[in-house]
Amino acid sequence: MAIQLKQSLKLGQNLVMTPQLQQAIKLLQLNHMELAELITQELTENPILEEITEENQTQDNVEAAAEGETFDPEMQQNADEVAQQAPENPDEKNLVGKDDVNWDAYLEDFNSDSSSTAPSMKEIPEDGPTYENVLTKTSSLEEHLQWQLGMLKLMENEERLGQQIIASLNDDGYFEGDLVKLAEENALEFEDAEEILKMIQNFDPLGIAARNLQECLLVQAKFLTPRNELIETIIQHYLVELEKHNIPAIAKALALPIDKIVEAQKIIHEMEPKPGSLYTQTDTQYITPDIYINKVGNNYVIGMNDDGIPRLRVSNYYKNIVQKEAGKQDQGKAKEYVQEKLRAAIWLIRSIQNRQKTIYKVTEAILARQKDFFEKGTQFLKPMVLKDIAADVGMHESTISRVTTNKYVHTPVGTFELKYFFNSSISSSDGSDAVASSAVKERIKQLISKEDPKKPLSDQQIVEVLGKENIDIARRTVAKYREMAGILPSSKRKRAF
Repeated sequence: MAIQLKQSLKLGQNLVMTPQLQQAIKLLQLNHMELAELITQELTENPILEEITEENQTQDNVEAAAEGETFDPEMQQNADEVAQQAPENPDEKNLVGKDDVNWDAYLEDFNSDSSSTAPSMKEIPEDGPTYENVLTKTSSLEEHLQWQLGMLKLMENEERLGQQIIASLNDDGYFEGDLVKLAEENALEFEDAEEILKMIQNFDPLGIAARNLQECLLVQAKFLTPRNELIETIIQHYLVELEKHNIPAIAKALALPIDKIVEAQKIIHEMEPKPGSLYTQTDTQYITPDIYINKVGNNYVIGMNDDGIPRLRVSNYYKNIVQKEAGKQDQGKAKEYVQEKLRAAIWLIRSIQNRQKTIYKVTEAILARQKDFFEKGTQFLKPMVLKDIAADVGMHESTISRVTTNKYVHTPVGTFELKYFFNSSISSSDGSDAVASSAVKERIKQLISKEDPKKPLSDQQIVEVLGKENIDIARRTVAKYREMAGILPSSKRKRAF
Protein backbone atom coordinates (compact mmCIF):
# COMPACT_ATOMS: atom_id res chain seq x y z
CA MET A 1 0.00 0.00 0.00
CA ALA A 2 1.52 3.31 -1.12
CA ILE A 3 1.89 6.19 1.36
CA GLN A 4 0.51 9.49 0.10
CA LEU A 5 1.26 12.98 1.39
CA LYS A 6 -1.43 15.64 1.20
CA GLN A 7 -2.20 19.01 2.71
CA SER A 8 -5.43 20.03 4.38
CA LEU A 9 -6.69 23.13 6.15
CA LYS A 10 -8.29 22.73 9.55
CA LEU A 11 -9.86 25.50 11.64
CA GLY A 12 -10.12 25.04 15.39
CA GLN A 13 -10.00 26.83 18.73
CA ASN A 14 -7.82 26.07 21.71
CA LEU A 15 -6.84 27.84 24.91
CA VAL A 16 -3.23 29.02 25.06
CA MET A 17 -1.85 29.51 28.57
CA THR A 18 0.17 32.68 28.02
CA PRO A 19 2.53 33.89 30.77
CA GLN A 20 0.08 36.70 31.48
CA LEU A 21 -2.82 34.28 31.92
CA GLN A 22 -0.70 32.10 34.19
CA GLN A 23 0.16 35.16 36.29
CA ALA A 24 -3.51 36.12 36.61
CA ILE A 25 -4.40 32.61 37.80
CA LYS A 26 -1.49 32.64 40.25
CA LEU A 27 -2.57 35.99 41.72
CA LEU A 28 -6.08 34.66 42.23
CA GLN A 29 -4.73 31.83 44.40
CA LEU A 30 -2.57 34.01 46.66
CA ASN A 31 -3.74 35.07 50.11
CA HIS A 32 -3.23 38.55 51.57
CA MET A 33 0.30 38.01 52.91
CA GLU A 34 1.49 36.16 49.79
CA LEU A 35 0.15 38.95 47.57
CA ALA A 36 2.00 41.59 49.60
CA GLU A 37 5.25 39.59 49.23
CA LEU A 38 4.77 39.19 45.47
CA ILE A 39 4.12 42.93 44.97
CA THR A 40 7.23 43.79 47.00
CA GLN A 41 9.26 41.43 44.80
CA GLU A 42 7.82 42.95 41.60
CA LEU A 43 8.64 46.46 42.85
CA THR A 44 12.24 45.33 43.25
CA GLU A 45 12.51 43.64 39.85
CA ASN A 46 10.48 46.00 37.62
CA PRO A 47 11.71 49.64 37.56
CA ILE A 48 8.54 50.71 35.74
CA LEU A 49 6.48 50.00 38.84
CA GLU A 50 6.43 52.28 41.84
CA GLU A 51 4.33 52.56 44.97
CA ILE A 52 1.90 55.44 45.30
CA THR A 53 3.05 57.53 48.26
CA GLU A 54 2.27 60.99 49.61
CA GLU A 55 5.76 62.04 48.52
CA ASN A 56 5.40 61.19 44.83
CA GLN A 57 1.83 62.53 44.74
CA THR A 58 3.13 65.82 46.17
CA GLN A 59 5.84 65.81 43.49
CA ASP A 60 3.13 65.36 40.83
CA ASN A 61 1.38 68.47 42.19
CA VAL A 62 4.61 70.46 42.07
CA GLU A 63 5.40 69.38 38.50
CA ALA A 64 1.85 70.10 37.36
CA ALA A 65 2.00 73.58 38.92
CA ALA A 66 5.38 74.27 37.27
CA GLU A 67 3.85 73.45 33.87
CA GLY A 68 0.93 75.76 34.55
CA GLU A 69 -1.56 72.91 34.96
CA THR A 70 -4.13 72.47 37.70
CA PHE A 71 -3.87 69.13 39.42
CA ASP A 72 -7.35 67.78 40.13
CA PRO A 73 -7.37 64.38 41.88
CA GLU A 74 -11.07 63.94 41.10
CA MET A 75 -10.28 63.93 37.39
CA GLN A 76 -8.03 60.91 37.77
CA GLN A 77 -9.40 57.42 37.29
CA ASN A 78 -9.77 55.37 40.44
CA ALA A 79 -8.99 51.70 40.82
CA ASP A 80 -12.53 50.52 40.15
CA GLU A 81 -12.81 52.35 36.83
CA VAL A 82 -9.56 50.87 35.62
CA ALA A 83 -10.58 47.44 36.90
CA GLN A 84 -13.77 47.61 34.85
CA GLN A 85 -11.65 48.01 31.73
CA ALA A 86 -9.86 44.75 32.57
CA PRO A 87 -11.35 41.81 30.67
CA GLU A 88 -13.07 38.95 32.49
CA ASN A 89 -10.79 36.63 30.52
CA PRO A 90 -7.23 37.66 31.46
CA ASP A 91 -5.96 36.48 28.06
CA GLU A 92 -6.25 39.96 26.51
CA LYS A 93 -4.88 39.88 22.98
CA ASN A 94 -3.67 43.47 22.68
CA LEU A 95 -1.32 43.03 25.63
CA VAL A 96 0.44 39.97 24.27
CA GLY A 97 3.21 39.89 21.70
CA LYS A 98 2.59 43.18 19.86
CA ASP A 99 5.27 45.75 19.05
CA ASP A 100 2.92 48.44 17.68
CA VAL A 101 1.14 49.03 20.98
CA ASN A 102 -0.55 52.39 21.45
CA TRP A 103 1.39 53.29 24.58
CA ASP A 104 -0.11 56.78 24.82
CA ALA A 105 -3.58 55.27 25.24
CA TYR A 106 -2.35 52.84 27.85
CA LEU A 107 -0.53 55.52 29.81
CA GLU A 108 -3.67 57.62 29.87
CA ASP A 109 -5.53 54.71 31.43
CA PHE A 110 -2.82 54.09 34.01
CA ASN A 111 -2.30 57.57 35.38
CA SER A 112 -0.72 58.50 38.66
CA ASP A 113 -3.76 57.63 40.73
CA SER A 114 -4.13 54.02 39.52
CA SER A 115 -4.47 51.83 42.55
CA SER A 116 -3.91 48.14 43.05
CA THR A 117 -7.03 47.64 45.12
CA ALA A 118 -10.79 47.32 44.68
CA PRO A 119 -13.45 48.41 47.25
CA SER A 120 -11.33 48.71 50.36
CA MET A 121 -11.25 49.42 54.04
CA LYS A 122 -8.42 51.83 54.80
CA GLU A 123 -8.47 51.22 58.54
CA ILE A 124 -8.68 47.99 60.47
CA PRO A 125 -12.09 47.92 62.19
CA GLU A 126 -12.12 48.36 65.94
CA ASP A 127 -13.40 44.83 66.44
CA GLY A 128 -10.81 43.38 64.08
CA PRO A 129 -8.58 40.42 64.93
CA THR A 130 -5.86 40.91 67.53
CA TYR A 131 -2.20 40.08 66.95
CA GLU A 132 0.65 39.04 69.22
CA ASN A 133 3.17 41.88 69.39
CA VAL A 134 5.95 40.21 71.36
CA LEU A 135 7.65 36.95 70.36
CA THR A 136 10.40 35.27 72.36
CA LYS A 137 12.76 32.46 71.39
CA THR A 138 12.71 29.51 73.77
CA SER A 139 15.18 26.67 74.10
CA SER A 140 14.42 23.56 72.11
CA LEU A 141 13.96 20.24 73.89
CA GLU A 142 17.31 18.99 72.56
CA GLU A 143 19.16 22.10 73.76
CA HIS A 144 17.51 21.83 77.19
CA LEU A 145 18.50 18.17 77.59
CA GLN A 146 22.01 18.65 76.20
CA TRP A 147 22.61 21.37 78.79
CA GLN A 148 21.54 19.00 81.59
CA LEU A 149 23.69 16.21 80.15
CA GLY A 150 26.69 18.54 80.23
CA MET A 151 26.22 18.97 83.99
CA LEU A 152 26.99 15.26 84.56
CA LYS A 153 30.54 13.95 84.91
CA LEU A 154 30.51 11.19 82.31
CA MET A 155 33.20 9.46 80.31
CA GLU A 156 33.49 10.37 76.64
CA ASN A 157 31.66 7.29 75.31
CA GLU A 158 28.93 7.63 77.98
CA GLU A 159 28.34 11.26 77.06
CA ARG A 160 28.25 10.32 73.38
CA LEU A 161 25.60 7.68 74.15
CA GLY A 162 23.57 10.29 76.05
CA GLN A 163 23.71 12.63 73.06
CA GLN A 164 22.55 9.81 70.76
CA ILE A 165 19.64 9.00 73.09
CA ILE A 166 18.58 12.67 73.08
CA ALA A 167 18.84 12.76 69.29
CA SER A 168 16.54 9.69 69.09
CA LEU A 169 13.58 11.32 70.85
CA ASN A 170 10.37 12.04 68.95
CA ASP A 171 8.29 15.21 69.30
CA ASP A 172 6.43 13.76 72.30
CA GLY A 173 9.72 13.05 74.07
CA TYR A 174 9.74 9.25 73.73
CA PHE A 175 12.94 7.32 72.97
CA GLU A 176 12.64 5.53 69.62
CA GLY A 177 16.20 4.28 69.22
CA ASP A 178 17.73 0.80 69.71
CA LEU A 179 19.51 0.90 73.07
CA VAL A 180 21.26 -2.44 72.46
CA LYS A 181 22.76 -1.20 69.22
CA LEU A 182 23.77 2.16 70.69
CA ALA A 183 25.50 0.41 73.61
CA GLU A 184 27.53 -1.73 71.18
CA GLU A 185 28.51 1.30 69.07
CA ASN A 186 29.86 3.05 72.16
CA ALA A 187 31.59 -0.04 73.64
CA LEU A 188 29.32 -0.08 76.70
CA GLU A 189 27.60 -2.87 78.56
CA PHE A 190 23.81 -2.84 78.12
CA GLU A 191 23.35 -2.37 81.89
CA ASP A 192 25.52 0.76 81.78
CA ALA A 193 23.56 2.08 78.78
CA GLU A 194 20.33 1.42 80.69
CA GLU A 195 21.67 3.47 83.64
CA ILE A 196 22.43 6.43 81.36
CA LEU A 197 18.93 6.20 79.87
CA LYS A 198 17.43 6.28 83.37
CA MET A 199 19.56 9.33 84.23
CA ILE A 200 18.12 11.16 81.22
CA GLN A 201 14.58 10.06 82.20
CA ASN A 202 15.13 11.92 85.48
CA PHE A 203 15.98 15.12 83.61
CA ASP A 204 13.51 17.97 83.32
CA PRO A 205 10.82 17.41 82.10
CA LEU A 206 10.30 14.24 84.11
CA GLY A 207 9.55 11.12 82.08
CA ILE A 208 11.50 12.28 79.04
CA ALA A 209 13.19 9.50 77.00
CA ALA A 210 10.68 6.90 78.23
CA ARG A 211 10.06 3.98 75.87
CA ASN A 212 6.31 3.81 76.48
CA LEU A 213 3.51 5.53 78.39
CA GLN A 214 3.79 3.20 81.38
CA GLU A 215 7.50 3.94 81.84
CA CYS A 216 6.87 7.69 81.42
CA LEU A 217 4.19 7.77 84.14
CA LEU A 218 6.22 5.54 86.50
CA VAL A 219 9.15 7.95 86.40
CA GLN A 220 6.84 10.82 87.32
CA ALA A 221 5.17 8.74 90.05
CA LYS A 222 8.52 8.02 91.76
CA PHE A 223 9.08 11.74 92.24
CA LEU A 224 5.76 12.33 94.02
CA THR A 225 6.09 13.71 97.54
CA PRO A 226 5.23 11.76 99.58
CA ARG A 227 5.83 8.72 97.40
CA ASN A 228 2.57 6.84 96.68
CA GLU A 229 2.93 3.08 96.19
CA LEU A 230 -0.74 2.71 95.17
CA ILE A 231 -0.26 5.02 92.20
CA GLU A 232 2.84 3.11 91.10
CA THR A 233 0.97 -0.20 91.41
CA ILE A 234 -1.97 1.06 89.33
CA ILE A 235 0.38 2.36 86.60
CA GLN A 236 2.40 -0.86 86.61
CA HIS A 237 -0.44 -3.40 86.58
CA TYR A 238 -3.79 -1.72 85.86
CA LEU A 239 -3.10 0.95 83.24
CA VAL A 240 -5.43 -0.70 80.68
CA GLU A 241 -8.31 -0.81 83.20
CA LEU A 242 -7.58 2.80 84.12
CA GLU A 243 -7.81 3.82 80.45
CA LYS A 244 -11.26 2.20 80.29
CA HIS A 245 -12.27 3.98 83.52
CA ASN A 246 -13.03 0.60 85.07
CA ILE A 247 -12.50 1.82 88.63
CA PRO A 248 -14.61 -0.91 90.36
CA ALA A 249 -12.45 -3.65 88.77
CA ILE A 250 -9.24 -2.03 90.04
CA ALA A 251 -10.72 -1.55 93.52
CA LYS A 252 -11.84 -5.18 93.64
CA ALA A 253 -8.45 -6.49 92.48
CA LEU A 254 -6.58 -4.45 95.08
CA ALA A 255 -9.20 -4.97 97.83
CA LEU A 256 -9.38 -1.22 98.42
CA PRO A 257 -12.25 1.26 98.73
CA ILE A 258 -13.34 2.86 95.45
CA ASP A 259 -12.66 6.38 96.74
CA LYS A 260 -8.96 5.49 97.20
CA ILE A 261 -8.73 4.42 93.55
CA VAL A 262 -10.59 7.55 92.42
CA GLU A 263 -8.13 9.74 94.36
CA ALA A 264 -5.17 7.96 92.75
CA GLN A 265 -6.81 8.27 89.32
CA LYS A 266 -7.05 12.05 89.69
CA ILE A 267 -3.32 12.32 90.46
CA ILE A 268 -2.40 10.13 87.48
CA HIS A 269 -4.57 12.24 85.17
CA GLU A 270 -2.56 15.30 86.22
CA MET A 271 0.70 13.73 84.99
CA GLU A 272 2.16 14.65 81.60
CA PRO A 273 1.82 11.78 79.07
CA LYS A 274 3.84 13.68 76.41
CA PRO A 275 6.67 15.50 78.23
CA GLY A 276 8.40 16.47 74.99
CA SER A 277 5.40 18.40 73.72
CA LEU A 278 6.13 21.13 76.29
CA TYR A 279 9.27 22.05 74.34
CA THR A 280 8.25 21.17 70.79
CA GLN A 281 8.55 24.28 68.66
CA THR A 282 6.11 24.80 65.84
CA ASP A 283 6.08 27.64 63.36
CA THR A 284 3.51 30.26 64.25
CA GLN A 285 0.87 30.51 61.56
CA TYR A 286 -0.48 34.05 61.21
CA ILE A 287 -3.83 34.56 59.55
CA THR A 288 -4.45 37.92 57.92
CA PRO A 289 -8.01 38.38 56.62
CA ASP A 290 -8.28 39.26 52.94
CA ILE A 291 -11.70 40.80 53.47
CA TYR A 292 -13.89 42.17 56.27
CA ILE A 293 -17.63 41.93 56.80
CA ASN A 294 -18.93 44.43 59.36
CA LYS A 295 -22.46 45.09 60.52
CA VAL A 296 -23.50 48.72 60.28
CA GLY A 297 -27.00 49.19 61.63
CA ASN A 298 -29.10 46.47 60.03
CA ASN A 299 -26.85 46.09 57.01
CA TYR A 300 -23.57 44.28 56.36
CA VAL A 301 -20.69 46.16 54.75
CA ILE A 302 -17.91 44.36 52.83
CA GLY A 303 -14.43 45.86 52.72
CA MET A 304 -11.20 44.58 51.15
CA ASN A 305 -8.18 44.52 53.45
CA ASP A 306 -5.53 46.54 51.65
CA ASP A 307 -3.40 47.04 54.74
CA GLY A 308 0.23 46.24 53.89
CA ILE A 309 -0.44 45.93 50.14
CA PRO A 310 1.36 48.71 48.20
CA ARG A 311 -0.77 50.71 45.76
CA LEU A 312 0.93 50.61 42.38
CA ARG A 313 1.34 52.94 39.44
CA VAL A 314 3.57 53.34 36.39
CA SER A 315 6.66 55.41 37.17
CA ASN A 316 6.38 58.94 35.73
CA TYR A 317 10.07 58.85 34.78
CA TYR A 318 9.68 55.81 32.53
CA LYS A 319 6.27 57.01 31.36
CA ASN A 320 7.93 60.14 29.96
CA ILE A 321 10.59 58.02 28.24
CA VAL A 322 7.93 55.94 26.48
CA GLN A 323 5.97 59.04 25.44
CA LYS A 324 9.07 60.73 24.01
CA GLU A 325 10.13 57.61 22.12
CA ALA A 326 6.61 56.70 20.92
CA GLY A 327 6.97 58.36 17.50
CA LYS A 328 10.45 57.13 16.74
CA GLN A 329 10.99 54.12 14.52
CA ASP A 330 14.19 52.84 16.03
CA GLN A 331 13.74 49.65 17.99
CA GLY A 332 16.81 49.79 20.23
CA LYS A 333 17.33 47.36 23.09
CA ALA A 334 16.62 50.08 25.67
CA LYS A 335 13.23 50.83 24.13
CA GLU A 336 12.35 47.13 23.88
CA TYR A 337 13.31 46.66 27.54
CA VAL A 338 11.14 49.57 28.68
CA GLN A 339 8.19 48.37 26.61
CA GLU A 340 8.50 44.83 27.96
CA LYS A 341 8.61 46.05 31.56
CA LEU A 342 5.73 48.44 30.87
CA ARG A 343 3.57 45.55 29.58
CA ALA A 344 4.39 43.56 32.71
CA ALA A 345 3.61 46.50 35.00
CA ILE A 346 0.26 47.25 33.35
CA TRP A 347 -0.72 43.58 33.37
CA LEU A 348 0.20 43.20 37.06
CA ILE A 349 -1.85 46.24 38.07
CA ARG A 350 -4.87 45.03 36.11
CA SER A 351 -4.53 41.47 37.42
CA ILE A 352 -4.43 42.68 41.03
CA GLN A 353 -7.47 44.87 40.47
CA ASN A 354 -9.31 41.97 38.84
CA ARG A 355 -8.34 39.66 41.74
CA GLN A 356 -9.68 42.10 44.34
CA LYS A 357 -12.89 42.63 42.40
CA THR A 358 -13.43 38.87 42.03
CA ILE A 359 -12.91 38.18 45.76
CA TYR A 360 -15.33 41.00 46.55
CA LYS A 361 -18.02 39.61 44.23
CA VAL A 362 -17.65 36.07 45.63
CA THR A 363 -17.86 37.32 49.24
CA GLU A 364 -20.93 39.38 48.34
CA ALA A 365 -22.61 36.25 46.92
CA ILE A 366 -21.71 34.21 50.03
CA LEU A 367 -23.11 36.94 52.28
CA ALA A 368 -26.37 36.97 50.34
CA ARG A 369 -26.81 33.19 50.69
CA GLN A 370 -25.61 32.85 54.30
CA LYS A 371 -27.33 35.84 55.94
CA ASP A 372 -28.71 33.66 58.77
CA PHE A 373 -25.19 32.49 59.64
CA PHE A 374 -23.98 36.05 60.21
CA GLU A 375 -27.10 36.85 62.22
CA LYS A 376 -27.46 33.70 64.36
CA GLY A 377 -24.26 31.62 64.20
CA THR A 378 -22.85 28.31 62.94
CA GLN A 379 -25.96 26.21 63.43
CA PHE A 380 -27.76 28.30 60.82
CA LEU A 381 -25.21 27.69 58.07
CA LYS A 382 -27.02 26.60 54.91
CA PRO A 383 -25.88 23.90 52.45
CA MET A 384 -23.95 25.54 49.62
CA VAL A 385 -21.62 24.25 46.89
CA LEU A 386 -19.20 25.93 44.48
CA LYS A 387 -21.73 25.63 41.67
CA ASP A 388 -24.19 27.88 43.55
CA ILE A 389 -21.76 30.80 43.88
CA ALA A 390 -20.39 30.23 40.36
CA ALA A 391 -23.93 30.70 39.01
CA ASP A 392 -24.49 33.82 41.14
CA VAL A 393 -21.34 35.65 39.97
CA GLY A 394 -21.19 34.23 36.43
CA MET A 395 -17.83 32.50 36.78
CA HIS A 396 -16.51 28.96 36.46
CA GLU A 397 -16.44 26.67 39.52
CA SER A 398 -12.64 26.34 39.26
CA THR A 399 -12.35 30.12 39.61
CA ILE A 400 -14.51 30.09 42.74
CA SER A 401 -12.34 27.29 44.13
CA ARG A 402 -9.17 29.35 43.58
CA VAL A 403 -10.73 32.47 45.09
CA THR A 404 -11.91 30.72 48.27
CA THR A 405 -8.80 28.63 48.95
CA ASN A 406 -6.56 30.00 51.70
CA LYS A 407 -8.48 33.30 51.85
CA TYR A 408 -9.94 34.44 55.16
CA VAL A 409 -12.80 36.73 56.03
CA HIS A 410 -13.24 38.49 59.36
CA THR A 411 -16.90 38.65 60.40
CA PRO A 412 -18.86 39.70 63.50
CA VAL A 413 -19.01 36.00 64.51
CA GLY A 414 -15.33 35.16 63.93
CA THR A 415 -12.64 34.70 61.28
CA PHE A 416 -13.24 31.94 58.72
CA GLU A 417 -11.68 30.60 55.55
CA LEU A 418 -13.99 31.33 52.62
CA LYS A 419 -14.16 27.58 51.94
CA TYR A 420 -15.79 27.14 55.35
CA PHE A 421 -19.11 28.37 53.95
CA PHE A 422 -19.31 25.54 51.42
CA ASN A 423 -21.02 22.49 52.90
CA SER A 424 -22.67 19.31 51.80
CA SER A 425 -26.27 18.88 52.92
CA ILE A 426 -27.89 16.55 55.44
CA SER A 427 -31.52 15.87 54.57
CA SER A 428 -34.26 16.61 57.06
CA SER A 429 -36.71 13.92 58.09
CA ASP A 430 -39.79 16.16 57.75
CA GLY A 431 -39.08 17.24 54.18
CA SER A 432 -38.11 20.82 55.12
CA ASP A 433 -34.88 22.54 54.05
CA ALA A 434 -31.70 20.48 54.29
CA VAL A 435 -29.11 21.23 56.99
CA ALA A 436 -25.43 22.01 56.35
CA SER A 437 -22.95 19.37 57.48
CA SER A 438 -20.97 21.98 59.46
CA ALA A 439 -24.08 22.85 61.42
CA VAL A 440 -24.62 19.17 62.22
CA LYS A 441 -20.99 18.80 63.37
CA GLU A 442 -21.43 21.78 65.67
CA ARG A 443 -24.64 20.30 67.09
CA ILE A 444 -22.89 16.97 67.81
CA LYS A 445 -20.16 18.86 69.73
CA GLN A 446 -22.80 20.67 71.77
CA LEU A 447 -24.63 17.44 72.66
CA ILE A 448 -21.41 15.76 73.82
CA SER A 449 -20.28 18.81 75.82
CA LYS A 450 -23.52 18.71 77.81
CA GLU A 451 -23.74 14.93 78.34
CA ASP A 452 -23.61 13.19 81.72
CA PRO A 453 -19.97 12.00 82.21
CA LYS A 454 -21.27 8.88 83.96
CA LYS A 455 -23.55 8.05 81.02
CA PRO A 456 -22.00 9.51 77.83
CA LEU A 457 -24.06 9.51 74.67
CA SER A 458 -23.36 6.70 72.23
CA ASP A 459 -23.34 7.42 68.48
CA GLN A 460 -26.75 5.75 68.15
CA GLN A 461 -28.20 7.92 70.92
CA ILE A 462 -26.88 11.02 69.15
CA VAL A 463 -28.60 9.80 65.96
CA GLU A 464 -31.88 9.53 67.89
CA VAL A 465 -31.52 13.03 69.41
CA LEU A 466 -30.81 14.54 66.00
CA GLY A 467 -33.75 12.60 64.57
CA LYS A 468 -36.06 14.38 67.01
CA GLU A 469 -34.66 17.64 65.61
CA ASN A 470 -35.63 16.53 62.07
CA ILE A 471 -32.03 15.76 61.06
CA ASP A 472 -31.82 12.46 59.18
CA ILE A 473 -28.30 11.10 59.71
CA ALA A 474 -26.70 7.64 59.83
CA ARG A 475 -24.79 6.34 62.86
CA ARG A 476 -21.57 5.90 60.84
CA THR A 477 -21.82 9.55 59.75
CA VAL A 478 -22.07 10.62 63.39
CA ALA A 479 -19.01 8.48 64.18
CA LYS A 480 -17.10 10.09 61.29
CA TYR A 481 -17.99 13.64 62.40
CA ARG A 482 -17.08 12.79 66.01
CA GLU A 483 -13.66 11.46 64.96
CA MET A 484 -13.05 14.51 62.78
CA ALA A 485 -13.64 16.66 65.87
CA GLY A 486 -11.14 14.57 67.85
CA ILE A 487 -13.80 13.27 70.28
CA LEU A 488 -13.36 9.82 71.81
CA PRO A 489 -16.11 7.15 71.63
CA SER A 490 -18.53 6.92 74.54
CA SER A 491 -16.69 3.96 76.13
CA LYS A 492 -13.60 6.13 76.59
CA ARG A 493 -15.50 9.28 77.62
CA LYS A 494 -17.17 7.51 80.52
CA ARG A 495 -16.34 8.76 84.01
CA ALA A 496 -17.59 6.42 86.72
CA PHE A 497 -17.00 8.97 89.48
